[in-house]
Amino acid sequence: MAVDELTGKVVLVTGAAMGNGLGIARVVAKHGAKVALADISPKLDETVASFTQDGYEAFGVKMDVSSTESVKAGVQQVLDHFGTIDGLMNNAGVIKLGSLLATSDKDRDFQFDINIKGVWNVTKAVLPTLIANKSGHICNMSSVTGVKVADPGECAYATTKAAIMGFTRAVAREVAEYGITANAILPGYVQTPMADQIARESTPDDPDVTTRGIADAVPLQKRLATIDEIGELASFLLSDRASYITATPVVIDGGSTLPETVSVGA
Repeated sequence: MAVDELTGKVVLVTGAAMGNGLGIARVVAKHGAKVALADISPKLDETVASFTQDGYEAFGVKMDVSSTESVKAGVQQVLDHFGTIDGLMNNAGVIKLGSLLATSDKDRDFQFDINIKGVWNVTKAVLPTLIANKSGHICNMSSVTGVKVADPGECAYATTKAAIMGFTRAVAREVAEYGITANAILPGYVQTPMADQIARESTPDDPDVTTRGIADAVPLQKRLATIDEIGELASFLLSDRASYITATPVVIDGGSTLPETVSVGA
């Protein structure tokens, strides 16, 4: 892989202070991009400082993706700072486990507002710049959950991630005439704060039980993905190396959705 595949490009990553967003921002920076890191987390400033210390060109912007006004203001700050945006990684996302009957409207809307409306809001704010440039790449963080599989307690989350895939296809069709691509990453479990949260909610007395169980079910190396592995995939989809790929869900799950059953052939 060419180390400079994103040299000179400006990439905006949402939810970039930690987890998958951090991994993506770090890898696209490694591949030469100027990175705008957007988040509402208090860790944002610390993350941006670490990028600067490592010699990367990074800019932090406080952004609540569920708020149209916050998104518009944040995108404008990025444009004022870098002059343009070439790639958008819609990564910001949340999860709160609960069955359909147990999930309150508040918890449902918390996930819908960030996971679905957030992707809508940021894409809509960035798109005029990409159209004006007649080029650019959009990548949305979907999931194998909702599109391919689902576990108990993931009803709201699965709904949002399936919606992101539908949104990705629709946007890809709308922007194709401008030379813009839109694709989605569908991870399995990645070692992130979200995965840690799921483990705590699933087996609060011993979260490691859930994490070990997830890892043991992954055919490839019996482990969760790393944030840098997600970042490498994102970097490719946000680069011109993926110029003829659009509307495509790319699964990165170590084969976790591959087994038909856990008993046959054991």
